[in-house]
Order: sequence, then C-alpha cells, then structure tokens
Amino acid sequence: MAKRPYQDSPPQNDGLSAGRPAAVILGGEANALSVSRSLARLGARVYALNEPGSCARHSRACRWISLPAGEGVEDAWARFLLGPESDYLKGAVVLACSDAGVQVLARHREALLARYLLDDSDVPAQLDMLDKLATYRHAVAAGVATPKFWVAESREQLLDIRDELVYPLIVKPRLAHRAGKHFNSKHKFATSFDQVLAACAAERAAAVDVLLMEWVPGGDERLCSYYTYLDEGGEHLFQFTKRVIRRYPAGMGPGTYHITDWMPQLVAPARAMFKQVGLRGLANIEFKLDPRDGRYKIIECNARFTAANCLVASSGFDLAAFVYRRIAGLPQPALTTHKVGLRLLDPVVDSLSFLELRKLGQISLTQWARSLMHRQTFPYFRWSDPMPAIVRTRKMLKSLLSGTKPVVAAPKLDAAGTASGPGSASLRDAAKRMPVELGVAPTVAALPAQVIPEASPAPRGSPVTVSSNP
Repeated sequence: MAKRPYQDSPPQNDGLSAGRPAAVILGGEANALSVSRSLARLGARVYALNEPGSCARHSRACRWISLPAGEGVEDAWARFLLGPESDYLKGAVVLACSDAGVQVLARHREALLARYLLDDSDVPAQLDMLDKLATYRHAVAAGVATPKFWVAESREQLLDIRDELVYPLIVKPRLAHRAGKHFNSKHKFATSFDQVLAACAAERAAAVDVLLMEWVPGGDERLCSYYTYLDEGGEHLFQFTKRVIRRYPAGMGPGTYHITDWMPQLVAPARAMFKQVGLRGLANIEFKLDPRDGRYKIIECNARFTAANCLVASSGFDLAAFVYRRIAGLPQPALTTHKVGLRLLDPVVDSLSFLELRKLGQISLTQWARSLMHRQTFPYFRWSDPMPAIVRTRKMLKSLLSGTKPVVAAPKLDAAGTASGPGSASLRDAAKRMPVELGVAPTVAALPAQVIPEASPAPRGSPVTVSSNP
C-alpha cells in the first residue's frame, strides 16, 4: 500500500526538526534509497521528491512527496521547492540523486539558497558534466584519453564526416535524462552509416542533441570508476575506486554486479579531469580500459550520488552522511580507508545478464553461480526496509512475463569482448528460459566454492581494507 503524500498535512518547520536539518532527495532509484537510509540512520527526517514510479516511494526511510501530474519533473520540483507548499521544509538539506535533480539545483541555485542548505558547487562545471560533449571536450583539454567522438547536428554534417567514422559506434544523447522522455535507452548502437543516419534522425525528430562516440572494445569487466569530493580549493578529500563485473545488456546497460577495488592508475586522469573542469563537491568519473592501447578512456562523469552508492557506503565511505554533515556543519571522521573485494549484486537483472552471456557462449551456469559465492550488498533490499525491493521485483517480473518491453538493442560480443553487431531478444523469451536455466529456487551455497578469475587483480577471500587517503 502506497504511503500518503506528506504535504497533505506537513509538519511545521520540519526543515529543522530534531535539532538536525531534514533532507530532501531529488530523483534517483537505488542511489536515492541508499542516501535516504544513510540519512535516516543519522536521525534526519528524509523526504523524497521523485518520479511517480520510483521504488523510493515504498521505503520506510523517507517520506514521499506527491506532486500533481502533467508537468515535467524539473519544473514541478522547482515550483514545489520555491513555492509556499514547501514552507515546512525551509532549512532542509537538498541533495540530487539524478541528472534532473542536478539541473534543478544548478538552474535555481540562488533562489534555493534563500530557503535551503545546498552543497558547495560550481554551477557551470556541474552543467558541463551533464553534457556529454562538454565532458569530452574538457577531457581533451586536460589530456585525458577519450574514445573518438564526433558532433553531427544535421544530415549535411553527417555526410561531411562520413569517412571519419569508425564502427561500431554509439549514438549518445548529450543530455541523457532529457532523452529518457522519448527513448527507452540512453544510447543507440550502430554498425553502419545507414544506422547512424536513422538513429540521428530519430533523435533530431525528438529535439535531442546527440554525440557520436567510438565503441571501446573489450568486456564489461574493463569498466571502472573513481569517486571523490572536491572542496572549495579543489582538493580531493578522499579517493575510492570500484570495477564492474557484469552489465545488462552486456556492453551497454547498467551494471548488475560490481566489486570494490583500489586502482591507483585512475587517480592521475581523474585529478587532471576535475582540475580542468573546476568541479566542486561530490564527483564520479567512469573509465574503460582500451585493450588496443592500454589506456583508461573516459566514458562519463557524474556530479552526484550514483547507483552504486550503497556499495561505497558498505566499504566504509558513507558519502551521503559525509556530504550531509559537511553541509550542516556537523563534525565527522575523515574518509581515509575503504574495504576492497566487497560486491554489489542486482540479483534479478544479473540473472538476465547471465542468460545473455550464456547465449553468447561467454559463461556457464556453474561459472555464474560460482561468481556469486561471496557476501553481497544489494542495491534495493534490506531486511529492515524490504518493500522497495519487493515492489521493484514484482514490476520486473510482470514486465518479463508480459513480453511487452523489448530488451534494449545491444552489441553482440565475442569472447574477446569485440562487438560484432546489435543483438535483440524479448524479455518474454528470457523469462521462459529462466526456469530451465536456473531451476526452481537454485541454491548457490550448495555449489563448489570456487571463484571465477577476473580481468584485473582482485582481492580473494575476505575483503581487506586499503588506505586511499590523497
């Protein structure tokens, strides 16, 4: 049963209740849950301002704010935060867990500062991190390796650069959250010029600006991320890295399985990038190791909490508590060490990843099961707060069984992780295969305890703590 919207009878002066500022979380899914749970543990009253279908609606850690339908989320959030309906939240800390949330905080910063507590920010830098073209241009200026990329705002420009393009490539919206209003994927995969023309025409018809980006070969285990927080002087207050084990769809979708690691080779390019941009506050940068030249190439940047935030927190770096305490002026311990070898698993979606990789001959049922034989962190499920995971799983299974939602077109990868062309499958087919592949309620713990070798050196056995103090 959904919660009642709290603004029907809002508490008085709740922005400063219990001696600590309340928190308002803008957007997000797994990251919004993680942030809400962390701040609730600190004793802050947490409010969620989010898309209507967000699973955060069902969490015990936050109070849901319902807004009238028919208005874009950015406009609706800004109107609520700056209008009289939110007077009871004056003095609250406002944090972004989505690109739309970052846009709201950046576009209305001065007006919001008159009512709320916001994190330190360089607005132009934050907006540049939302724009994929601006991000890549900053990387080039900083001397950070990037995939090849091209801008094509018209058919004529595409024809001019036709001979420069390399395949396969990705047609990527410059502002991913805006494109999400019109398309069911963040980017499109193309293996020919005709496919590029078709993808760009569809994006232009929806008034979406795009970037053409070279596909970096290699498997998803080559993806890795660097996290930090930059103070007003540009100093990195901590350093954290992790790697991806699997994604779904393979080579293109969100991560389904991650592992914490310490990768010092990411520090220099990340520092160069953020110095060039002038970013302040929370920062994340994703790289992919290119097997052709051995260089880590930038994929994207985020100036907000990411989907893997709960894994970062489990490792010892509770970023939500860190940022909240910093904004509220509360004392806090320094973030100097984190555990490596901890894992984050999205069980249902990782099952689909397994089915896809098995079809491509890249993993067996035994290998997949063995890879799961570790203590796991889950992005949605907590015993103390189970409803978000239950509701999300129910929705996913309904989608799987209905067969009405196709899998995003993704590249087919060979054993070396080289793309050979776009693949497609229906979720109904995946759902039909799942009982055959997985059996009835498979018990991973009953399988032999063996770890699958991974792409880069990873801690074996129990997680260990490493110093990542800059």
